[in-house]
Amino acid sequence: MPGTPEASHVVKVSDAPSPRRLLSTEKVYEGRIWDVVSDSFQLQETGEALTRDYIDHPGAVAVLPMNGDGEILLLKQYRHPVGMELWEIPAGLLDIEGEDFVVGAARELAEEADLAAGTWNVLADFFNSPGSSSEAIRIYLARDLTEVPHHERHERTDEEAEIEFHWISLDDAVASVLEGRLHNPSAVVGILAAAAARADNYTNLRPADAPWPAHPSQR
Repeated sequence: MPGTPEASHVVKVSDAPSPRRLLSTEKVYEGRIWDVVSDSFQLQETGEALTRDYIDHPGAVAVLPMNGDGEILLLKQYRHPVGMELWEIPAGLLDIEGEDFVVGAARELAEEADLAAGTWNVLADFFNSPGSSSEAIRIYLARDLTEVPHHERHERTDEEAEIEFHWISLDDAVASVLEGRLHNPSAVVGILAAAAARADNYTNLRPADAPWPAHPSQR
């Protein structure tokens, strides 16, 4: 059929940088955590100017903790913009300048789940909402877990003070995603990525220090 894509050969699809001519940029809102900027740019050298407003975000990391039985840890936390308690995985902003990505992930794992990990791998990288935000998120798989000693644990406040923990099998977590019972994007992406990676016993996952060219500091 005309216009129908043909699968004549295998192609490795890969997102790629695509610099466009930036005409102007302006911060239109300065927030406590992130800002909103307005950019004017051209898609083509002779094209008309386009203007797009978006959230200027420092990026974030998320962690899927997995114990020796293959269960993963989910955290229940209230999220005010959607007015719901969501089952999530430990995650947080990369808002400490110059902080190594894995160090940031380990910090979030300790602060939100009272856990440390001996083995780290990259599960997936994604943009949370590329039409409206520059936020890039990297999800790690954390294994060989140990508990953070009580005297070293982070004191959680505000919404984090209400966090509840639940260990769940990976299969049950996948079912929860496919049945529409889980909505947090990092949890959804991490769970499905872990389920796919389990097929080869996680041997093909990228190392924790794999390059992350999509992070705002690298673009």
